[in-house]
Amino acid sequence: MSRETPENHALDRLKELALRNDPYFFDALREQTRHARHCAEILRLSALRRKAAQKGHLPEQQAIRIALIGGYTLYPLNELMGHFLAAGFPISWNAEFLLGDFDNYTAEILDESSRLYAFQPQVIVLLPSHRRCQPSGRLSDGRDVHETEARNMAAQILDLCRTAHSRSGAEIILANFPLPGRHDPGPYRTRTAGSAWSFRKLVNLELGLNAPACVHICDVEFLSARRGTLEAWDARAWFESKQPYASGLLLDVAREAAHVISRLHQGPKKVAVVDLDNTLWGGVIGDDGMEGIEIGGASPRGEAFQAFQEYLRSLAGRGVLLAVCSKNDYEKAAEPFEKHPDMVLRMKDFAAFQANWQPKPDNLRRIASALNLGLDSLVFMDDDPAEIEIVRQFLPEVESIPLGADPAEYVALCQDARCFEPARVTAEDAARAGQYRQAAERQELLESVTDMDAYLESLGMEAAIREFRPVDVPRIAQLITKSNQFNLTVRRRTEAQVEAVMADTAYFGFTVRLADRFGDYGLIAVAIGQVKEEEAEIDTWLMSCRVLKRQVEDEVLNHIVCLARMRGCRRIRGVYVPSARNGMARSHYPDSGFAPELVSDARMEFTLDAASYTPKVTRIRIAERSYDAK
Repeated sequence: MSRETPENHALDRLKELALRNDPYFFDALREQTRHARHCAEILRLSALRRKAAQKGHLPEQQAIRIALIGGYTLYPLNELMGHFLAAGFPISWNAEFLLGDFDNYTAEILDESSRLYAFQPQVIVLLPSHRRCQPSGRLSDGRDVHETEARNMAAQILDLCRTAHSRSGAEIILANFPLPGRHDPGPYRTRTAGSAWSFRKLVNLELGLNAPACVHICDVEFLSARRGTLEAWDARAWFESKQPYASGLLLDVAREAAHVISRLHQGPKKVAVVDLDNTLWGGVIGDDGMEGIEIGGASPRGEAFQAFQEYLRSLAGRGVLLAVCSKNDYEKAAEPFEKHPDMVLRMKDFAAFQANWQPKPDNLRRIASALNLGLDSLVFMDDDPAEIEIVRQFLPEVESIPLGADPAEYVALCQDARCFEPARVTAEDAARAGQYRQAAERQELLESVTDMDAYLESLGMEAAIREFRPVDVPRIAQLITKSNQFNLTVRRRTEAQVEAVMADTAYFGFTVRLADRFGDYGLIAVAIGQVKEEEAEIDTWLMSCRVLKRQVEDEVLNHIVCLARMRGCRRIRGVYVPSARNGMARSHYPDSGFAPELVSDARMEFTLDAASYTPKVTRIRIAERSYDAK
């Protein structure tokens, strides 16, 4: 007879939903997966998910091929990873796995005829053997000896990753090493770089600092420390079945690897939207007044609210926009930001500020519209569970974080929600809040004039058009991942894939940076063309929505045609692939003078005669370009 537990009760409820073909089944499956803490629970959920998939009860999934190789037995790690990917949001993945042979990863990577390359993986997950991450010398050897060995070991692992990537084109997820949890060699552990503890830390550091763009670290060192190093290792599981970690850490690694894979295809959220009362301060500003709210070091709760504001300000420094969505009178809501001495955040820190008595879903829509972003770019944080539930029901695209009643937990809850993790922080990210303030100033100017041509002239726009440069690769990949609305093919590329385009002579690619008298937009447009004999196909054309209707699209087309002519192309082929977000770009090619050749629900193709094209006249001064226009 099975024991009654909350997990079993939730599983029984999921089974009932699946049997009824209830549309809520997948949401409930995702929610239970998110909170699962045991391998056995995930394996049961995975089995139920597969049965539901056979009956057609799951949403549409994207296929992905993943090779899992390493110094261990790799089942059930693949089963756990597969479930986390399948239960992902907004993308649900149908993962096909290749499991490498036990501890044969070096040969599998170096042998060009191995099963690994025949499988044609899109992602390779590599778990190098911890047994090989040991110093070969003596504890008493000098620091330089151990550091040199650690650097060499990390370099060998990264060389294997580069080889695997160059031969397969796959992105590499590399697991680093957990640290040992036993006392040996006692306090001397910290006095030598030759202890297993210190040596593995050195190797892990070298792996992270020197990983090329195609390698993404699955940080097992951090995960094992978070769970507890003793709990992370199971000697019996190793001797009996060669498992890499204890079951709890195995679950953590599977979840983390799935998260890293998902982040390759979807960027972090862009806007942190917060409530005010009992979220940024204690109390209700309308009832307690500015003098009565809790904020600052006078009380533990006030200090906790202040720490949460400091965390939000740190997000702004990484390029996350801040916004307010509160049921309050605007004047009362704004007063603490303008006058309270202990407030960390000020009005200038917010890109949008909605304080009124309208329903919060309506205000979230206004915030997204004002920032020209999709609702799926927003993360809503509120202490009131009723408000969280309303937003989840009416705006499921918006990620919601229920903060609860204890402000001491607010920072931890936001950090562990993992909505704002950047692959990198670029200069454009740090300047983003200021760019949105500049956008408001431009809008004020636009509303004061009646002649659009005169408005564009008054902006004093200058552009730099450059062929892809290594220094711009992180920002190019970031823009490709994040741009959705003006993105004609919605083709995603990682940093490594951008570098591959740069190295392939069949392609040309350039970026556009724009500035005007209000400020610098940064790098805001990317175009990639592929030359096919006498035709250049526009592989990628995307722009930040902040510069639409500024004639940037005209200058991009001018330079696409210019580069195509320089390559001897007679025609330009433009491709539009519809998505849920890029409907605004549907008429772009016809509006730009392209003639339709193929029109279907899934794909539209257009052509332009390069020889007869007349460059469009714009109000943008081209201050720099990487080639001479002909």
